[in-house]
Amino acid sequence: MPDNKPRAIDQSVSRPLLKWYDAHARDLPWRAQPGANAPDPYRVWLSEVMLQQTQVASVIPYFEQFTARWPSFAALAAAEDAELMAAWAGLGYYARARNLLACARAVAARGSLPETEAELLGLPGVGGYTAAAIAAIAFGRRAVVVDANVERVVTRLFAVAEPLPGARPRIRTLTDSITPDARAGDFAQAMMDLGSTICTPRAPRCLACPLRERCDGFAGGAPETFPVKAAKQVKPQRYGTMFWIERDGCVLLVRRPPKGLLGGMRALPTGPWSDSPPGLAGAPIAADWRVIDGQVRHGFTHFNLDVTLAAVTITAHTGACFGTPQGEWWPIAEMESAGLPTVFAKAARMFGRMHA
Repeated sequence: MPDNKPRAIDQSVSRPLLKWYDAHARDLPWRAQPGANAPDPYRVWLSEVMLQQTQVASVIPYFEQFTARWPSFAALAAAEDAELMAAWAGLGYYARARNLLACARAVAARGSLPETEAELLGLPGVGGYTAAAIAAIAFGRRAVVVDANVERVVTRLFAVAEPLPGARPRIRTLTDSITPDARAGDFAQAMMDLGSTICTPRAPRCLACPLRERCDGFAGGAPETFPVKAAKQVKPQRYGTMFWIERDGCVLLVRRPPKGLLGGMRALPTGPWSDSPPGLAGAPIAADWRVIDGQVRHGFTHFNLDVTLAAVTITAHTGACFGTPQGEWWPIAEMESAGLPTVFAKAARMFGRMHA
């Protein structure tokens, strides 16, 4: 959060960096180029939510589809929950989609997107980084914006030896010390662009960097060693079974519970995800299940999942014997349009190969 204390701003970083940005800014669909009119706050907000933990290249097609379909807060606020979740499928971190819709409705109700970090923090799904980025980029307010790219640039500029995540308070303080009062939005985007195109995680292009003469990491001869990262913890391994119930060229899809992992998304029926293979526990019907060769493997943020696949084909008559499962029958030929989360889309493609 910004404060009112006097700051000694280090212009030796912002001046050459902004000059470089004026000549080399990336052309991104949500961005106003240097010297152009202020960007659309809706597009800035939407892009920042989509970019949370997701690469630019992955976000661009989703951003373009969303803005063509829902070009404003009001349009997005009127979207059906299921419609938006299906459009988000494949982008991951699905809580963002639920918060996106809640935020659009809150902004539409109040009439406009707030301009200050404090007010932005009151919106669903808007944390400290996102509030700072929107305030700076959309509204030109001075804010300290630190994403992974900025984090890398700053740790190299100042040769921050303390490992992440413990170093983050110091990184923010250092970023504050080089953030100018004017053009704060351009400065934030320039830092992001520098980290993305020049000060890359591996093999940084130091000879092309406008800040190399100011960079302690470059002076030390090993900028690629920053940021220092704590040893990664091994993710827990979990196991599950997904069920493919086929009838008349369609497959049964269900809605996951509204809260929790992949909440509200269409999915194949699945049993529990547990520390050991659950077999057919949680099968939606009692049937002569056929276990398919091969597994689906997927990494979530906090655990890895190995999924066994089980299939059965029923008719209207046999379905009556098994009991009518709850869900919707989706044409197998149109599975790509179902908006399944990635792990279920992987399973559906494996099941689909049975029909190839």
